[in-house]
This record gives sequence, C-alpha cells and structure tokens, in this order.
Amino acid sequence: MDINPQDTAFVVTDPQNDVLSEKGAAWGPVGDKILEIGTVEHLDQLFSSAKRNGYDVVISPHYYYPTDQGWRFGGPVEQMMHETGMFARPSALSMEGFEGSGADWLEQYKQYIDDGKTIVTSPHKVFGPQANDLVLQLRKLGKTKVILAGMLADLCVESHLRELVEQGFEVAVVKDATAAPNHPRLGDGYPGAVVNFGFVANSVITTDEALRAMGATPARP
Repeated sequence: MDINPQDTAFVVTDPQNDVLSEKGAAWGPVGDKILEIGTVEHLDQLFSSAKRNGYDVVISPHYYYPTDQGWRFGGPVEQMMHETGMFARPSALSMEGFEGSGADWLEQYKQYIDDGKTIVTSPHKVFGPQANDLVLQLRKLGKTKVILAGMLADLCVESHLRELVEQGFEVAVVKDATAAPNHPRLGDGYPGAVVNFGFVANSVITTDEALRAMGATPARP
C-alpha cells in the first residue's frame, strides 16, 4: 500500500477505558495481552504521528444506551458486554456521566481525539461498522485507504477490516496496536485475528512500519 495523507485515513476502533484501562470492564481477559504487546503506547505513537503528518483521524466508538438492554438475543461477547455494563452511556443525547466512564476515551488519547479535528462516527453496536457512518465519513473525505488499529483484534478490528475491504477500501492493519481477550473457555483471540488479518488485509504492519510510512510523505499544507 502507498500510504499518504491525501487518500489514507487513520481509523481507530474503541480507544475507550473499558478495553484499554486497568479499571475497564474487559481488563481481566485482555490486560495481559495489552501489556505484552504494548498496545496503549503504540496507539499513542500512531495518534501522534497521524496528527503531526496531516492524516485525517476517524474514531469508530462502541456505545450502549439503556434501550439496548432490551435486545432479546446475542452472542457470548455481546451478552458479556451488556451484563458488565461495558461502553454504557445513560443516554444517546446526553453526556451526563460520560467523563471518566468506561465508555470515555483513555485519558492519554484525549489530546488527539478532543482537538476539534478528529471525526467521531456514530457508534457501532455489535462489532462491525455496517450500522454506523464510518464508510460515509471516509467517502466524504475522499479516502480510499485506511490504516486500521484499536480494540479488540478478533472482534471490532477484524469486523471493521472485513467490511472496509468489502466496501472497496485498501486496508493496512497495525497488528501491534490492538489486542484480544484470552478467555478460559473461548480461547486466545489474538493469534487467530492476526492470521485472519494476513488473509484479508491489503497489508499487515507493525507500529514502527506504520510510523515510517506516515512520516515518509510530507504533511498536507
């Protein structure tokens, strides 16, 4: 992939406390892998480079509102998210209680996300972006390529990858700027996700490789 700020966006799924903070609802099954990979630090480096080099940054967040608790069925991870209150917000139209909650951004990323330039899409509700406006935002920005990172590797990242490829985008996944849960019954999601990245993505790269690629093209005026 030819990565450049003119036609490439940096897309991050779920840079939120519930999946990245030690106090988050998902830390138990995912924390060890985050620490092993260096996920938090790598995402910080990518955010910083994207901003410094003039890339559009787009966040695809995960939110659940009280009315979503009325869903009558779901897979095991969906059920876990609802049961633990993961990504919960009290209202779709109010920010009351959002600051510092599990649905809020990890504190160190706020300088990048809350700068008035980062695009935050409507929430994805299960794993993929089919139900939010990510693809619309990318097309309206004139983007044809995506650098993809965020959480969780085997769920939202992989689902976003597959949909973006189906929608005609070239996608480079940053494999060490994500992580996946290791569940005693369901297994370790990370190795399988990385294998699938290799089969589906146009490119699978490390953070160092992404930083070099983003810094190789002059920033937009």
